[in-house]
Amino acid sequence: MEISLAAEKIGSIGGLPVTNSMVMSWIASLLLIIIAFVATRRVALIPSGIQNFFESIIEFLFNTVNSVIGDEKESKKYFPLIATIFIFVIANNWLGIIPGVGTIGKHILHAGEDIYVPYLRSANADLNTTLALAVIAVIAIQIFGIIAIGFFKYMKKFINFKGPINFFVGGLELISEISKTISFSFRLFGNIFAGEILLTIIAFLTPYIAPVPFFALELFVGLIQAIVFAMLTLVFIKIAISAHH
Repeated sequence: MEISLAAEKIGSIGGLPVTNSMVMSWIASLLLIIIAFVATRRVALIPSGIQNFFESIIEFLFNTVNSVIGDEKESKKYFPLIATIFIFVIANNWLGIIPGVGTIGKHILHAGEDIYVPYLRSANADLNTTLALAVIAVIAIQIFGIIAIGFFKYMKKFINFKGPINFFVGGLELISEISKTISFSFRLFGNIFAGEILLTIIAFLTPYIAPVPFFALELFVGLIQAIVFAMLTLVFIKIAISAHH
C-alpha cells in the first residue's frame, strides 16, 4: 500500500504534467456544468423536479449569505463567489470518496522502484488545489474591501504611520491576511487527505463491511469542510467591507 503526500503524475498535455488530482477537479467541474445545464434548460415559473431541488439549494445559500451581510443588495455581490466555493469544494470532497478513487491505477517504475499510481485522487487531497482556492478567496476579500471602502482607507488597516502602535497593529493585520491563505489551504487539505488515508487503510484491512460507516463519516466531514471554507470567506468579506466603519 503506497501513500503519497503529493499528487501523482499520470500523463502530460503539451509538455505540462497532468496529475490524478487535476483530472478529478476537471471531472468535478464538468459534472457541475452538466448539472447546471440540465437544471436550467427548461426553467419554469413554478419549479418542479430537479429545478426545484437546485433552486432550494441556491435559495438556502443566498439566505445564509444575506444573514451574514445583512443587506440583500450587497449580498448579491458576494453570493456568486461564496456559492461557487461551497459547491466546488463539496463536489470535490464527495467525489473523492467514490469507490475506485485512489485505488484503481497502474504500476510504474520510478528510480528503480515499482510504485502504484492511482488514476484518480480527490482534488482537495492535493495542496495545490486547496492553495489555489485559498489564494482566490483571500484576493477576493481584499478586492471587495477596497471596492466597499476605498483603496486608501482600506490600506490604512495595514499601513498606518500615525504612531508606532498603529504601525505595529497594521503589520499584524498584514500578517493576519497572509496567514489566512495558509489557514484556508492547510485546513481543507489536512482534513480531506487524512480522510483519504483513513479510507485507504480501512479498505485495505477490512474491504467489505467495515468501511461503510467511515464513508458516511467522510460524507459528513466533506460537507462540514465546504461549509467552513465558504463561511470563513464570507465572514472575512463582511469584516473587510465593514472596516473602519
